[in-house]
Amino acid sequence: RRRQHRDTESTHRRSYRHHQLRNLRELQGKPSVCVILAQRFRSCLGGQMNQGSALIVRVGLATLAMAVCASLPAAAGATQTPTEHSVGSRPETVSWGWFPLDKPPVLTIASGDTVRIDTLSHAGATQNDHPEVSLGEMGIEPDQILPDVVDFWASREGRPREGRSGHIITGPIAIAGAEPGDMLEIQILEMTTRVPYGINNTSATGGVFGQRYPGSRPGDAERDIARVRHLIRTGRAGDREVAFFSDDIEVPLAPFMGIMAVAPNPVVGQPGVTVPGVQSSRPPGAFGGNMDVKDLTVGSVLYLPVFHPGALFYVGDPHSAQGNGEVSGTAIEQSLSGRFRFILHEDTPLSMPRAETDTHYILMGIDLDLDRALQQAVDEVVAFLTAEKGLTPDKALSLASIAVDFQVAEAVDLTQLVTGKIPKSLFINE
Repeated sequence: RRRQHRDTESTHRRSYRHHQLRNLRELQGKPSVCVILAQRFRSCLGGQMNQGSALIVRVGLATLAMAVCASLPAAAGATQTPTEHSVGSRPETVSWGWFPLDKPPVLTIASGDTVRIDTLSHAGATQNDHPEVSLGEMGIEPDQILPDVVDFWASREGRPREGRSGHIITGPIAIAGAEPGDMLEIQILEMTTRVPYGINNTSATGGVFGQRYPGSRPGDAERDIARVRHLIRTGRAGDREVAFFSDDIEVPLAPFMGIMAVAPNPVVGQPGVTVPGVQSSRPPGAFGGNMDVKDLTVGSVLYLPVFHPGALFYVGDPHSAQGNGEVSGTAIEQSLSGRFRFILHEDTPLSMPRAETDTHYILMGIDLDLDRALQQAVDEVVAFLTAEKGLTPDKALSLASIAVDFQVAEAVDLTQLVTGKIPKSLFINE
């Protein structure tokens, strides 16, 4: 069923992968045969060919795929295998603070399928007091509290807690045929707020001011910052959705999932692993997880390495707005519903998560030490430019130094994450 050995991808095939994404997006909403055509279109570019031949094939196949889909009658989709699924955030479909390896999938899908997934913020759902009491003290009316929140709160008793964190995570979703050494592509198609409010926490000892934060030192003066749970209302202002931070400050919403992960390979002693087989949801890693990369909004694509059969995708920690670094320790924690398309790439190993938007390729470095995370992000950028764009390592490092932005995406979750953002506009022939 599977190839007996991994083929080495040509430079041209990898370079065109990003163009293929745009063609795939044009097929959204078409009958499932169009998704199949798009996947065949992707795989056909794997042969050995020169750039001119590859361009001809790419244009020809793209034209064929779009022409066939355009000619299909509206009713044709009714005879195709459904590709749209949904997963709710019910007590039986969520986990609390970890990524179980042996939990039966809540859904199994085929590559190319689309899934709408509900997620819950932990803010207001995991405390001792009933949500109507806890959130009511902040001014939230009972009819503004999701039933899923109340039902999860009632299900806390008996859930394992040792070695776990506080996030509520939906999943796992299995992708049929996924095997270790594959790559899972997650296209982020939609994000919708489920309630008109979110919560952000501040304190003099939280986030980057915490005593265990690597930058803290004994004897540091305590900041004059109150411990407050900030209720932040959200809604529409003109043609955009915003957070009404104060009477004269509106923050545009850019919702994204703080956690997107495949099932990891937890080893005691690694960050967030204190119990055998249990990976806490707090630190991100090679499996993705709590990356808190604010660029992963609608229209972006995330790539994750696969470590277990089925890949076992988890998602949660929904945020409606966040600054790079998430310096207080939280973003606007707000329950979201997301819609995702999953594409499986066989025999395509990755060392770390990577992503792309319409404007940038995004490489990542993750380490307990922020300086090491930066080094790793630079290594990933150099490796990407060498493999995907044909640069020599010295030319790749030179380009990284003069044209690539390295940003602290997340600094408060044990391991720290640095992104290297390569502008696509640099490559004038693409």
